[in-house]
Amino acid sequence: MLGAIGLDERQESAYRALVALGAAEVTDLAHRLALPELDTERALRRLESQGLAAQSSARTGRWVAAPPGVALGALLTQQRHELEQAELAAALLAEEYRAEAAEAAVHDLVEVVTGASAVTHRFLQLQLGAQEEVCALVTGKPIAVSGMENDAEEQAAGRGVRYRVVLEREVLTLPTGLLELSAALGREERVRVADRVPTKLVVADRSLAMVPLTGRGAEPAAIVVHASGLLESLMGLFESVWRDALPLRLGAGAQITEEEAPGPDVMDLEILSLLLAGMTDASVAKQLDLGLRTVQRRVKGLMELTGVTTRLQLGWHAYEKGWVARG
Repeated sequence: MLGAIGLDERQESAYRALVALGAAEVTDLAHRLALPELDTERALRRLESQGLAAQSSARTGRWVAAPPGVALGALLTQQRHELEQAELAAALLAEEYRAEAAEAAVHDLVEVVTGASAVTHRFLQLQLGAQEEVCALVTGKPIAVSGMENDAEEQAAGRGVRYRVVLEREVLTLPTGLLELSAALGREERVRVADRVPTKLVVADRSLAMVPLTGRGAEPAAIVVHASGLLESLMGLFESVWRDALPLRLGAGAQITEEEAPGPDVMDLEILSLLLAGMTDASVAKQLDLGLRTVQRRVKGLMELTGVTTRLQLGWHAYEKGWVARG
């Protein structure tokens, strides 16, 4: 618990024991901690350098604990100050990076990472650096890191980063597939399943993406894509796969079930048909005896459901899905 202020396990145990006793000889403390006297004395010297313990002036070889409220408070204040300085330095570096990236050369927009260790490190780093959302397409053939090894996912989700993940159905047949999925759903991640996903992909905060560069059998390699038109295309690919995938949920008895694909209800279809026939929102509302805002809210909901930004795209999507008939 006190590792944050620079103490290891032995040093923390020594300080806790010294606090409990008030003062103690090295021999007694070593016996209490089940440590060699030399290791115990080293721990006490470290505590002395941190202002957490001191040798008694009244008795040689006797050590006294510094009051936790004072000693630990001072260390925590120093730690906060150092953290604030580090945050300031990080903010300045980020600002400098953004200024450079504003006029980045084309070759700076794509970073090639080679080797299993480097790919794994960059993959975990990308998630740990996310602030808002991580989107991922997961295949049944990991490139360099499996779901069970992805500690960064749990850490990021634990601090509030949202996850949207589409699994290839093959993942569910892997030995650890259901266990990984249960853990993800338990962290309230949004997970969907598709028969196939086009590629393995992870996107952090819509500003950084990573995709594999090599197939099976070759040395693991990946490309990291920074903000660019290519990144927007990769994000569009994810959204397309996400829309067509089936949501998964954790039911009673920890059973994982697939939900029905979301779609419009009868009223939505009537509104779509009338709009595609050329009627205005106000005319549709009057025809169906609805409020104008109700019509507009339902149209907005359909646009969000299909992931489109214009009504023209919504009409095309409705025809493609067979929600309305041509002619």
